[in-house]
Amino acid sequence: MSNALYRNDRPATYPASAYATGVDLGPERPGLRGQQRADVCVIGAGYTGLWAAKTLAEKGLKVIVLEAHRAGFGASGRNGGQVCSGFNKSPRWIAQRLGRENARAMWDFAEEGKAMVRDFCATHAPDAAFKSGVADGAYSAPEVRALHDEANFLRLEYGYDAIEKHTRDSFQAIVKSPLYQGGLVDTGAGHVQPLRYALALAHAAENAGAVIHERSEVHDVEAGQPAVVRTGQGRVRADHVIIAGNGYLPHLFGKYAARVLPINSFMIATAPLGDRARDVLARDIAVADSKHVVNYFRLSGDGRLLFGGRANASLGFPRDIAGLLRGRMEQMFPQLRGVAIDHAWGGTLGITTTRLPCLLRLGPNMVAAGGFSGHGVALSGLAGRIMAEAVAGQAGRFDTLTTLPTPRFPGGPLLRTPMLGAALAWFGLRDRLGY
Repeated sequence: MSNALYRNDRPATYPASAYATGVDLGPERPGLRGQQRADVCVIGAGYTGLWAAKTLAEKGLKVIVLEAHRAGFGASGRNGGQVCSGFNKSPRWIAQRLGRENARAMWDFAEEGKAMVRDFCATHAPDAAFKSGVADGAYSAPEVRALHDEANFLRLEYGYDAIEKHTRDSFQAIVKSPLYQGGLVDTGAGHVQPLRYALALAHAAENAGAVIHERSEVHDVEAGQPAVVRTGQGRVRADHVIIAGNGYLPHLFGKYAARVLPINSFMIATAPLGDRARDVLARDIAVADSKHVVNYFRLSGDGRLLFGGRANASLGFPRDIAGLLRGRMEQMFPQLRGVAIDHAWGGTLGITTTRLPCLLRLGPNMVAAGGFSGHGVALSGLAGRIMAEAVAGQAGRFDTLTTLPTPRFPGGPLLRTPMLGAALAWFGLRDRLGY
């Protein structure tokens, strides 16, 4: 199939990830049937849509959420779990383009996104096991200097002093790979079990009064007052529509699809490492690095190494995800050569040309957000809350976020995916050659 919703997954079936093992996924929620009326219809039951639904239901609005598969089924339930600071763009770059005042507002937004995850897990999802600490590893001395310069910028401009700067020896004492030449550890960031967080968020939205319909793919949205949102078995007439499908959103909205491109990323989980886990990470932190096609990893609660990377721009997943990622993992950690791999899975996220989130008005009563570009665990929930504010009549923060530059991908719908695929292939070659 050409639709990312079904190309790689069975309908309403969570992938066989390490996250889904041992988790109570609960019974499937009924699909939408017949005609319903709502104040707000939310398309997508990931972090973005669920935070929007929860926020609006708590304000007393009638909210219906439509999900093609199941709550937390997409990127929200299968990502690397990293709750990162800022955006997937240098804070200095943002300040140079948006100006000092707007850049500070963006930093504060991102800090709020992190706090939302941390605080929600503390009160509603302790089994999602939020832990502090995300490291950023660099492969060369110039990259180390650039990371340290960013840390200095954040401390001087925003008073953010939660970042440790590490040389080669001190970084390798924490992240025990011979490849890294230094880096940072951000103790103000964190990591979480993403599926447990998503499932708890769905229950919180329902407890606030929102109704979630699963296996209810949206086929058409008719603009108007009210708008009409149609699935195969029903329709919702709603005063407002929130589009929160990110990389899994079918091409219902051309303006959005031109700016948010779906790409795939993949993960493996080793067998439990036991005492060998200390030979990989000396601290219970998550790690990402400076490769263009990023490596990211952390330890699970039961001592597995969760290792991810190898983005691709085609809809299909490779047949041997485990084989493709094993080489990268063993290059990073030669001490794990030959370790058993118990789980391998993939997922689809959304990126933009600038790697900044895309928030758009698609009509007087329709808003959309996506393209979180690898920073979605923190930023997507924030986007959901801010879209909910806009729907409820407080659009100031939404309007501020729409100033983030997210131009259209070049080449139009037919050429943008091949062009991105060629770029990813080139950067993958550079990585293999050690550039």
